[in-house]
Amino acid sequence: MDAAALTSWLILQAVDGVGDRTLLKLVHIFGSPKAVLAADVDALVQAGCSAELAASVRRDPEPGIRREIDRQIKAAERLKIQVLTLFDPSYPARLKTIPDPPPVLYVSGVLSAQDDVAVAIVGGRRATPSGRAVTEEIAKELAGGGVTIVSGLARGIDAAAHRGALAGKGRTVAVLGCGIDRTYPPEHQQLRRTIEEHGAVISELPIGASPLSHHFPRRNRIISGLTIGVLVSEAAKDSGSLITAKLALEQGRDVFAVPGPVKEEACRGSNGLIKEGAKLIERAQDILDEILPQLDARLRAALPSGAEPSVPRGVLRKEDALVYETLSYDARSIDAIIETTGLSPAQVSASLLSLELSGHVRQLPGQQYMKM
Repeated sequence: MDAAALTSWLILQAVDGVGDRTLLKLVHIFGSPKAVLAADVDALVQAGCSAELAASVRRDPEPGIRREIDRQIKAAERLKIQVLTLFDPSYPARLKTIPDPPPVLYVSGVLSAQDDVAVAIVGGRRATPSGRAVTEEIAKELAGGGVTIVSGLARGIDAAAHRGALAGKGRTVAVLGCGIDRTYPPEHQQLRRTIEEHGAVISELPIGASPLSHHFPRRNRIISGLTIGVLVSEAAKDSGSLITAKLALEQGRDVFAVPGPVKEEACRGSNGLIKEGAKLIERAQDILDEILPQLDARLRAALPSGAEPSVPRGVLRKEDALVYETLSYDARSIDAIIETTGLSPAQVSASLLSLELSGHVRQLPGQQYMKM
């Protein structure tokens, strides 16, 4: 988009009283933001504006607002940020269908037609090691099968989802709750750079916008809106990811959830979604089985007919098999494994190393282990 066209969009967005829906309605009626700004008061009133709002639209922006808009446009050019409006052919097709799509999107990295087949994965920021590991594994298998993984770059489950997609050599999209020129949380700067190389980072917020708390619930409609369905993994009862699940239902998207221990506070929200009818997910194939019937022939052809285990199991030695059967998808300490199996510490350590090298188990912080 050229600077003049973007200036018109940003001036119209900056008018007090013009929300997203009003902006899009006016652009639909008049053809462009430039035409809206040039329309006379009577035409604007006939289009549904109050006399006060029509006068605000016709009024020249204050010098401070104009300077801020000029700053944003120069920043977009300097940072090589792509700016898409709802009427651009490159604007994500699924996002156009939600009740309140963002009129303007800022994009770093590249959005692809492949992103039409996308699943959002969201969950708690204070995720357990086992929750992060399971999330990574599901994201890895989905991404490896051609499904784009969408999340919010937050700590915990979001970061695990992005990392899993990258490990599966697939695409991933991060939706920010701040301006596209900022990274939140800041420690995810390197993760963000890698996402930009294998997908895209997007935001609807003006360049320079801070990561304020009220930005995140609203950005969640974009996370769900980009996708076929939303997977909630390890969410507490007050988790913001439950807002994303609610928005997904309102948008006609599927809602999936990974079950967790019934006594685990970190899982009460996601377990509650299953009680309310969300589809229980144990592996990536469960999601593929649900979304494949919804895709047209072109998109189905790009996906595998069935997910294969990412690691061949093979035949285990007797001690390794005993240790493996003792493990579950929740973390267990090495002391608990020794006690349950009756093997010596040396035997258990050797078996765990062998199982880890063959991809059967994953070691978590604090000498904890879980099945893969």
